[in-house]
Amino acid sequence: MVRSALAILAFIGLATAGTVLLSAQSPGPSLSEQQRSLLSAREQSERARQRSNALLRQAEAANNDADRIASQAAALAARIQAAEADIKAARTRIAIVNQLQQRQRARLAEKQGPMIRLTAALQMMTRKPTALALVEPRSLDELIYMRSILSAVMPEIERRTASLRDEVRQGERLRQQAARAIASLDQSQHRLVEQRQQLAGLEASERIDAAQFSTDAGIEQEQALALGEEARDILDLMDQIRESGAVRESLAELDGPVLRPGQGKEPPVRTSRRSEDVASAYRLPVVGEIVTGLGEISDSGYRSRGLTIAVDAGAQIVAPAAGRVAYSGRYRGYGNILIIEHDAGWTSLITNMAKTSVAVGDEVVQGAPVGQSGSDDPTVTVELRRHGRPIDIAALIG
Repeated sequence: MVRSALAILAFIGLATAGTVLLSAQSPGPSLSEQQRSLLSAREQSERARQRSNALLRQAEAANNDADRIASQAAALAARIQAAEADIKAARTRIAIVNQLQQRQRARLAEKQGPMIRLTAALQMMTRKPTALALVEPRSLDELIYMRSILSAVMPEIERRTASLRDEVRQGERLRQQAARAIASLDQSQHRLVEQRQQLAGLEASERIDAAQFSTDAGIEQEQALALGEEARDILDLMDQIRESGAVRESLAELDGPVLRPGQGKEPPVRTSRRSEDVASAYRLPVVGEIVTGLGEISDSGYRSRGLTIAVDAGAQIVAPAAGRVAYSGRYRGYGNILIIEHDAGWTSLITNMAKTSVAVGDEVVQGAPVGQSGSDDPTVTVELRRHGRPIDIAALIG
């Protein structure tokens, strides 16, 4: 039994001594912060899946192909955001397991110290053969004395070696958890690639469908770009778009010309997709962590008029509420921007997009895919205004 305990202690000491030296704590988020991040990512993933299921039900109940394709695209975008949240959760799980492994190694090193010293002493004692003690005058007395000491300390040695074995088993469980987290990350990344390919096909179908109803889309896009060139800054641009939107709504309320009999058929009318109340249905356009809130001073020194969200490179951006695209394209130092007009004077501005996938005049449902974030500066800023006045999105969505 003594030799078995010694062998275990020697093996553990040699196997982990080098690892302990290399397990210095690295700076980064604390374990509690990572656990909160993991919980947030899982909640975002579950909400995105619920939205996807609801949008799929809308697609099944759609009355025409255009609305069906739009709902399907929004459902796919929600699945993409769920996959992005799953990837974030898997990466956070890996980071948590790494921290737990570092703590476990530190505990193991703390317990190993005295046990390794005791092992060395016991090994030196056992080097003298028992037969040699019989021919030496005082060796037999010493042997009996040391055996009595060993019988007294043996229970404590067994207790400590059992504790060390528990730590080793805990390390193995942590390694298994890390392997599962890596496998989950691989599956989520594979799922993300497939869903982005499916979304690209649906978006192409929707663009073809929209072109059949938007013969003057090019003219409207040029008018929006002209507004951007005339505007002094982005606030001026939003004011001009709001004014032009009010004029367009006033004109839409007027009775149109009546065609003479036999002169032709009226063009098909697409049903409006704007049915939600923005104040109660608004949500963030991207999965990520809010790093700057309304009114806070940003890194560049100006007071934020919306929310800045830290995201992964290439994150899927969706419409935060149903509406009409009023501006889509590059604008000065804001990268690609998107302005969506909602009902009742609400307007959304999304900036720092790598690319947009909608055009001026497009009607979008809530959750419709509208673009992606970039890789150089993976942040997205969203502002919400009501009749030109900034609204605190964080308070609105809780």
